[in-house]
Amino acid sequence: MVQNGLHLAALLAAFFAVAALGRVVARVLRLPTVVGEIALSILLGPVLLAAFGKDVFGAILPAGLTGVLKQIGEAGLVLFLIGVVHHLDRGAGGWRGKALGRITVGAFVLPLLTGLVFAAWAIWFAPAHVRGTAPTTALVLMLAVAMSVTAVPVLARILEERSDLGRASGLSMMASVLIDTPAWLLLTVALGLAAGGLGGVWLAFATIGVGAVVAWLGYRALSSVAWFASRRPVLAALGLAGVALGAGAVVHFFGLTSIFGAFLVGLMVPRDEAWSRVVALVSRVGRAFVPVFFVVAGATLSGSGVSAFPWVGVVLALVLGVVGKVGGGYVGARWGGEDVVTSLRVGVLVNTRGLTEIVVLQIGFTAGLLTPGLFVALLVMALVTTAATGPLLDLITRRVGAAREEVLL
Repeated sequence: MVQNGLHLAALLAAFFAVAALGRVVARVLRLPTVVGEIALSILLGPVLLAAFGKDVFGAILPAGLTGVLKQIGEAGLVLFLIGVVHHLDRGAGGWRGKALGRITVGAFVLPLLTGLVFAAWAIWFAPAHVRGTAPTTALVLMLAVAMSVTAVPVLARILEERSDLGRASGLSMMASVLIDTPAWLLLTVALGLAAGGLGGVWLAFATIGVGAVVAWLGYRALSSVAWFASRRPVLAALGLAGVALGAGAVVHFFGLTSIFGAFLVGLMVPRDEAWSRVVALVSRVGRAFVPVFFVVAGATLSGSGVSAFPWVGVVLALVLGVVGKVGGGYVGARWGGEDVVTSLRVGVLVNTRGLTEIVVLQIGFTAGLLTPGLFVALLVMALVTTAATGPLLDLITRRVGAAREEVLL
């Protein structure tokens, strides 16, 4: 028992070091730090397997501890997402009008269509080991969702580092928030179809409905004890973390991902100053353990094996991913009356996938909807599109500056 505890502590320390190294590498490459953190954490498992073989890999990451690490990583993700949902809900009121609505439509509908194209390739043209055995309808919905999501947490961190984007910042952020709801609902339908047909879908929606009522009641209850959050923030944070983890376990029992529990709790917490400080404490702790989630994802993929790298799937996913998000965001913004530069920036920003995409992919992989080949193709797409956000924004800014200089001359 003591030996396992020391082994677990050593693994966690190593994972934190890898995440820190990823952040350093990202800064050197002038990329969002979260990109380096995600990439190195996910690659850790495959690199260890390739470098030392299965026996050493199994000794470093034994099956017994991998299950514990998975629980730790998922718990960290749940706690971190509470802060993301809480923060985004507070800022939702300032951007309304036709531009936001049309950007949301463009950045969601066109990627859904490109997801259908990717699904057609997976079902009719991909090798059998890439297509897998998932029910066709569930797989189609899964791939459509995978193409349509935008990584709100990563996008928020990118926007914190950029002050030169004007209206594109608020429009892209709020469009991404609005896209999340139908995307997660479609993912719920896909999981329900995979698990138990339409009965599973109705149970999932019933769980969401009950959860919404409970969240509203919880909001009323927490609003009445704001004094406790103000005087005892640490105890309040511990209680909130316990509620979130419990909510995640309950919704998981009813066939949904535990992340829905985080969404409900994030919406439940009042938006006053005292509770916002409590949420910040909980989210900060969760953020520290998120790299464990990515390491386990990479280790799981290594254990499953990819018999042949799906180059066609990777290229197709990249092309369709960029066309769907950049094209959809641009067309939606122009349709909403925005200028060309703002529209281009919106398209590039909503093309950021990162954390949310990887969470969706891991859920689909764990549920058996995605094979290792499809997981790898979409994972590469998520990392590349996220890493490209900063350079593409810089390119747009340079082109705008050059155009202004030509006008002045």
